[in-house]
Formats: sequence, C-alpha cells, structure tokens
Amino acid sequence: MPFSEDEYVFLEDASGKRYGFRMSFGMLKIPSLGAIDGSRFRDAEDGDTVSIMGKEFTIFRPGAMDMMLSLERGAQIITPKDAETILMHCDVRCGRSVLEVGAGSGGLTTALLHAVAPEGRVHTLELKEENAQRAKRNVSRTGHDRYWSYTIGDAREAKPDIDWKADVLTMDMPDPWLAFPNLDPYLKSGGRICVYVPNANQVFDSVNALREMGYADIHSLENIQRGMDVHPGGVRPSFDTLGHTGYLVFGRKRSGKVL
Repeated sequence: MPFSEDEYVFLEDASGKRYGFRMSFGMLKIPSLGAIDGSRFRDAEDGDTVSIMGKEFTIFRPGAMDMMLSLERGAQIITPKDAETILMHCDVRCGRSVLEVGAGSGGLTTALLHAVAPEGRVHTLELKEENAQRAKRNVSRTGHDRYWSYTIGDAREAKPDIDWKADVLTMDMPDPWLAFPNLDPYLKSGGRICVYVPNANQVFDSVNALREMGYADIHSLENIQRGMDVHPGGVRPSFDTLGHTGYLVFGRKRSGKVL
C-alpha cells in the first residue's frame, strides 16, 4: 500500500541508522539528510529502496516498537520488552478500553493504542501537564491519537474524565497501592490490572494491597532480554544484556458476587 501524505515513515541506511519524518509529496526536510523532493515518494510502498545523494535507503512504515524507540524523550519510558508483556498478560487487544496512570513520554501509551485501535480507547491520568503534552506529540505520530484522551490529576484522588469502565488498568507511579481505592471503581469486574515499579519493596506493597482488596490471579515478574551476535564465523550471545528495567505486578478484579 502506497504511503499517504503526513504519514510518519522512516528511512534506513545500510548500517541500520534510521531517519524519521512525516511524508510529503512536495519539498520535505529529513533531519540529518537535508531537503529533498518528496514527489519521488508518491508511488513508494513499504520496503522500497530509494537513492539519496548517492546513498541507498530503504523506506519503511514503522510498527509500534519502532515508534516507541523513536519517541521524543522526557520521562523514562516503559521499554518494548516490558510493554509487550503487559499487552499479553492483560489481554490488551482491539476494542478494549484501557485506563492508564502515568503518561511519561507516551511509550506504553503508544503500544496500548496500537493494540486497541480502531475500536478501543485509552485514557491516561497524568500528574504533570508537560508530560501529557509530550505524550500527545508522540502519540500524534502514530495516527491513533483520535482514540486517546487524558486527564491531569493525582491518581490517588483525581477522577478520570471518562464515563465508562476499563477492561484494563495500567499504573506507572511510585506508590500505586495508594491509588487502588480511588481507581478500583473504574475497572470492570474481571478486569485486569498491571503495576510497573522499579524496586522490590514496591512489589511487596503492591501485591499485599491487591490481596487485601480481594484481587485474584496476582503475580509478579521481571523481564531480562539478551540478543544474539551472528557473525560469519559463528554465533554467540551478546555481551550486552537488557536487564532490569522494572518489575511488573498483575492481578484480576473479582466481582464480589457469590452465586
């Protein structure tokens, strides 16, 4: 499928370096490459090769991970390795409604929107307006911003500006257990919760709070990821390991009804 104007795309050179930009069929400026005639992209499709200043590039339509890794950074993002685990453990899919606490730079928001669109929605409760605005700029690149909204406020007491209950509640804040009583009413019975915290003592407090509130299927984990180096002479694990980034705590809300 040919690219559309204003669609976010990227060029990749032979070394793997990427150059992202919004498509235009007029004159366009690509950061670090300069101004070029965009009309040459009018019939371009995903995976085509283009020559710029004597150098060959492949043009690609980005996926969710590509968008996450090229965000405008401010607050630390939830990494793709953790985001994909959240999506699977919380059964985030097309049509789901997600209430997110903590926009950060919009990393997890991007992954959530990619999963729920075009029939679902994500609403973010964010403490700082500057974080929400940064996330908004990042989310706008995905084309899924119409499915996203946000409220500014402290998750421990603020009321998200929504008139629906969420299938999933995700929380990226230092003391999520203090916000459980406030946000629990916005989660459907049978709904899933995920808490992202960096320290083990926060796991302890989160798990105990969920137990006290009667949640089921409570479990926690940590992701560690290691790549493979492939050379003509052999293959070995990479010396670089994407180790601890945070702990994930999951649970599922009981209805409280006894049959």
